[in-house]
Amino acid sequence: MTTDVNASGVVRVHVPGRSVRHDLRAIKIVLHREMLRFVNDRTRMMSTLVQPVLWLFVMGTGLSMLVSRGPGQGVDFRTFIYPGVIAMTVITTAMFSAGSIVWDREFGFLREMLVAPVSRASIVIGKCLGGGIVATGQGVIILAMAGLVHVPYSPSLILMLLGQMFLASFTITAFGVSLAARMKSMQSFFGIMQMAIMPMIFLSGAMFPLAGLPAWLALLTKINPLTYAVDPMRHAVFTHLNVSPQAAAALNPGVHWFGWRVTTGVELAIVALMGAALLGVAIAQFRRTD
Repeated sequence: MTTDVNASGVVRVHVPGRSVRHDLRAIKIVLHREMLRFVNDRTRMMSTLVQPVLWLFVMGTGLSMLVSRGPGQGVDFRTFIYPGVIAMTVITTAMFSAGSIVWDREFGFLREMLVAPVSRASIVIGKCLGGGIVATGQGVIILAMAGLVHVPYSPSLILMLLGQMFLASFTITAFGVSLAARMKSMQSFFGIMQMAIMPMIFLSGAMFPLAGLPAWLALLTKINPLTYAVDPMRHAVFTHLNVSPQAAAALNPGVHWFGWRVTTGVELAIVALMGAALLGVAIAQFRRTD
């Protein structure tokens, strides 16, 4: 911004126009702010790890005997739920990142961003990228525990899981931003989040196999978008395990449409398309935000 004084003594203020360079810089700044906020908030970092660790090592250990006596004989239950716990970690963290928009609105920072000479789309994209990177970073902590639940530290597995974690967390952040754009209080946002996300997590097959389900439950898992984020992670893990074909069929049956097993590529494409659609919704919501 520059100023000058004309002959009549009136001060003119020149605000730089919007450009692609300014929008890219805005994306970088919003992304950087998200990462700094997360790194400096140690309490949030630790609290979002408590639930996944409890599921993995407390519930997983307590229920492992049930699986070892069933069709998944020879597979530790903690190994089975490990991909689901990763998904739960990144999804929860991504939603918390999206919820910070409501916090920014309450303290007036959001208004400052909205009046900046950049497109609102750049703010949303930076927010979603930041949420995706932060959630993936949180998932890396769970990823580091793979050896404790008999999952090998394979470079190819780690790379696959990192890519899938980022895709899932970006999509969930876009979903959260589309909700948070119209919320006025943190209480309302987290109430909606609990109502929307928790059922989707439990119906995604994160904590139970998708094989042999009642018809009504099988239908709910197939129409649940998070199923297509969790199943590729489980498939990636099981392809790196030495288990019997019977155990693999029982614990990693995949998602079937009319008898056809949905491939991992199709599942990831579904998640990517949902992410793009939700990003568009979030941008539209932000353009209507005061």
